[in-house]
Amino acid sequence: MSAKGKGFGLGSGLGALLPDANEEVEKISAVSEIEIADIEANPWQPRSEFDQEQLEELSASIKEVGIIQPLTLRQLPNGKYQIVSGERRYRASKMAGLVKVPAYVREVNDDAMLQYALIENIQRADLNPLEEAISYQRLIDECNLTQEQLAEKVSKKRSTVTNFLRLLKLPAEIQAGLRERQISMGHARALLSIDDQQTQLMLYQQTLEYGYSVRRVEDLVREYNEQSTTQPDETTQPVKPIKKHTSALGTAYEEMRTNLSKLFGTSVKFERKEETGKGKITIPFTSDEELERILSVLDQQAK
Repeated sequence: MSAKGKGFGLGSGLGALLPDANEEVEKISAVSEIEIADIEANPWQPRSEFDQEQLEELSASIKEVGIIQPLTLRQLPNGKYQIVSGERRYRASKMAGLVKVPAYVREVNDDAMLQYALIENIQRADLNPLEEAISYQRLIDECNLTQEQLAEKVSKKRSTVTNFLRLLKLPAEIQAGLRERQISMGHARALLSIDDQQTQLMLYQQTLEYGYSVRRVEDLVREYNEQSTTQPDETTQPVKPIKKHTSALGTAYEEMRTNLSKLFGTSVKFERKEETGKGKITIPFTSDEELERILSVLDQQAK
């Protein structure tokens, strides 16, 4: 069957992103049947985890109707083949007990292999935001692309690419939560509006504990930033972004603030004058319902 035959080809995905891909596919006269035992995984594959349930579903489909879209392979000097695209289909085919799979065989160098693998990874429907951000960064670093060039290749606005790349600046704990879908892209973007990582982590932990919505996190971030830029008056100094304290007293205050924030489920603020030790503790709330909840917590603590 010709590579132009119905059901085969790169479609609008890889070929659309890499202009030369369709051109090279045109040079291939037929889909070959390749022994699965002769196929090796792509060493540049950025995807490290494959959903077992989805693989089983794909395997069952392959048993029923076969492989609709052939794999794309390149031949190695030792006669073996290496996957350019189609890692899931390859794994599911092995699960289905197939001995051979349909595949295009094309000439692809190492640089193109990396680019194909990363861009195919970005096209996945189940890609989480952090995986997408990492793939963007690898395309920039390892394929020598600018953000503008990258945005053009993946057909997205440059600002969208930039927002994903910013996720890589979050603390590792928050990145892990994003990868495991404990928080959404919206939560993460809101947390990025806070410069202090310790405060980011505190609000992240509260979000997990209390199930904050994206809107709630945005409100807390706005409150924090507004209070951090408060102008000084005659009695208090401006609130500064919380920094890691090195003194025992500073550490004690920070632990107290963190514990109170967890207790009340809101970002408690401390204002304190170094010279006199005077200051105040602020417990912000955004609605009557939240005020009632805070008062209820205070009432319980007083008993």
